[in-house]
Amino acid sequence: MIKNVSILILFLIFGCADKTEIEKLPIFGNKEFVEGLDIDTLFHTIPAWSFQNQYGDTINSDSYKGKIHVVDFFFSHCPTICPAMTMNMVKLQKSTKDLNVGFVSFTVDPKKDTSERLLWYQNAFGINGDNWNLLTGNQTLIYQLGVNGFLVPNQEDALAPGGFLHSEKMMLIDEKLRIRGYYDGTDEDQMDVLLNDIKKLKQD
Repeated sequence: MIKNVSILILFLIFGCADKTEIEKLPIFGNKEFVEGLDIDTLFHTIPAWSFQNQYGDTINSDSYKGKIHVVDFFFSHCPTICPAMTMNMVKLQKSTKDLNVGFVSFTVDPKKDTSERLLWYQNAFGINGDNWNLLTGNQTLIYQLGVNGFLVPNQEDALAPGGFLHSEKMMLIDEKLRIRGYYDGTDEDQMDVLLNDIKKLKQD
């Protein structure tokens, strides 16, 4: 009987530990192992960036250090997935109003999406600009940031609807500028998963 109780206790201890480990969010991107550092694993982080928002203000990556944020790529005249993505992010923004979460949307068509156009887009979709930056700037730099930083495709494509190819993914970025999740921005059920993962990061 005592032996059985001991086995049960060990099972509960290690079972809980494994469950906790499973629930931790992954860190996406290449890892680099470096000997001699206090932290021996260097994870992929989003590189520095600086662009203009819908108010004409310069916003850079330093604004998001130490802050959980959700990122996507879009363009204002997108005829397919962008409206659904934006509406889902608006709902997510409302659901996280007490969680101190930031939102960032990079346009893949900065030639048309000026700050004035992005402000129009904000008003058209009921976006709260207090914690959501719609960003425009140099097209090449935005594409490079998408591919090399957020690890999602972005490019002009004459065959794509609206002339631009971009990912439907929303990315969850933690306080250390690491990618912690990818979610289908057109899927409302995925927004529930994203909200739950935001809450997990808040508990770390």
